[in-house]
Amino acid sequence: MRKLFLLCIIPTVLFSCVDMKQPKPNTDIPEITTYYLIRHAEKDRSNPDNKNPDLNEKGIARAALWSNVFQKIKFDEIYSTELNRTQQTVSAISLQSDVKLTPYAADNLYSEDFKMRTQGKTVLVAGHSNTTPQFVNKIIGEDRYPNMDDNDNGTLYIVTVVGNKTKVQVLTIN
Repeated sequence: MRKLFLLCIIPTVLFSCVDMKQPKPNTDIPEITTYYLIRHAEKDRSNPDNKNPDLNEKGIARAALWSNVFQKIKFDEIYSTELNRTQQTVSAISLQSDVKLTPYAADNLYSEDFKMRTQGKTVLVAGHSNTTPQFVNKIIGEDRYPNMDDNDNGTLYIVTVVGNKTKVQVLTIN
């Protein structure tokens, strides 16, 4: 009987001495958030009264180019203003990434809510000649980038945020 008692009590004592909790994740390592920001591709300018034109032939080709540029990047979220040209610029990227296109208001750039929703993610944002650099400026917290030239449809801003530090790369894709 004494042996049976010892067989039962020894495992209980041993397991009570072992910490069975899972190790805590290292919270000292900040999350990395990466934003890719582009302006819409070339728009149809044949009707100056049209406030919401589609892409022209050159714009359709550039949208395909952007799709190739981003084909190996796994986006968590893709944002676009609600205008045809921005949505058409990133729609193929949205399909190839299997990520729903989310509209954003150009007058509400990089809010605290947006920052929290996108933290630790890889995000594509399509905007306009004024909103794209303004968006970058909001993310980095300084007024560094002016509005883009109206013929500039090939600039790519890559903003990486790690903790409270940001890094910006500016590339031209033609």
